[in-house]
Amino acid sequence: MNGQSDHDLLHELRIDRAERDDDAPSPRWPWIAGIAVVVLIAVGVAAFSLRSKAVTVSTSTAVALSAAGNAAAVLQATGYVVARRQAVVAAQLIGTLVSVSVEEGEHVKRGQVLARLDDTQYVAQLNAAKAQSAAAQAQIVQARATLAQARADAARLDAVVARGYVSKQSAQQANTQVATDVAALDVAEKQAQAAKDNAKAAQINVDYTVIRAPFTGVVTVKDAEIGQIVSPYTVGGGGVATVVDMNSLEVDVDVNETYISRVKPDMPVTAVLDAYPDWKIPAHVIAIIPSADKSKATVKVRIALDQKDPRIIPQMGVRVSFLEQAARDAKPLPGVLVPKSAVVQRDGKEVVFVVADGRAKRTAVKTGGDFSDMKQVLQGLDAGAEVATTPPADLRNGEKVQVKNSGGQ
Repeated sequence: MNGQSDHDLLHELRIDRAERDDDAPSPRWPWIAGIAVVVLIAVGVAAFSLRSKAVTVSTSTAVALSAAGNAAAVLQATGYVVARRQAVVAAQLIGTLVSVSVEEGEHVKRGQVLARLDDTQYVAQLNAAKAQSAAAQAQIVQARATLAQARADAARLDAVVARGYVSKQSAQQANTQVATDVAALDVAEKQAQAAKDNAKAAQINVDYTVIRAPFTGVVTVKDAEIGQIVSPYTVGGGGVATVVDMNSLEVDVDVNETYISRVKPDMPVTAVLDAYPDWKIPAHVIAIIPSADKSKATVKVRIALDQKDPRIIPQMGVRVSFLEQAARDAKPLPGVLVPKSAVVQRDGKEVVFVVADGRAKRTAVKTGGDFSDMKQVLQGLDAGAEVATTPPADLRNGEKVQVKNSGGQ
């Protein structure tokens, strides 16, 4: 084999270590480490971005404790929100609607125009009545002039009858004419007054063609449209709209007559709307209606809502709890009440998160006793403060929050 030995051939086939190392592919771990770093950075950025968004929380208001704060419910009942002052605004004349300027849900003020009737006929009647009144006034002027002339004639005849220039009969006839003219003037004045009253009535009818709100409130029902003929004699009274005074809202509940003895006037009450089950509205008993419903064996009780709010609307379902009357000389209890879920443990301490200016501030508190589903806070919190209910476990001090409208107070 060209003079090469087997040993030389094997030596040529041997791969040099240095060449093998140069041709070997580079290790993959630097690339893997780089990708991992990028992933970690991306995760960190995403986490920071998510945390920079406001955390949604529900809030409740810390309420001051009073002697009545620990009053227990002696009775519960259900009822509805009712408006003590509401009106179906109707037309007082027969006419065709030419405008209706309100819609359901619109707030109106006393005297505001709600609708207008076609007033052509009533304006014509007013003009005719004014003309008759003016004619009657002219007749008064004429009657007064006639009377004045008759009195002058009678006086002249009375002066010359003694001299024998005229007969007594002529003087008597002159005086009779004066009496007749006095009566004619009286008739003219009464006719003028009647014509004036007719003109006033015609003006009232013209005013009735403009239908106005009887008081300040909210339109809850719109009953008529433009072009509709309305009449006070039709079924429903020619209603145009229903206006409700929202400041007159109260609660009517039916209490079983077996337990009516537990209810007293001015008794404190807590009302909870079915639409907002977490909102406790302070209230009190107005009156117990002295009449029972024999079909249901219940007695109606009127309850005043001590807190007004736009969310309270007529016909809402309500659950009420009648509370024990607090003693007059009882001393106020210290601290405030918050929902139990608002008090949480952080680093072994009891804290609440006070929500103010869009931030959650962690506040250490000292708690007291329990009042149903509420917790007494003795120190660290003032009445009126908004606290987060059931704050997230990872909610941090100073973190941005967004309050969820849950209807609670």
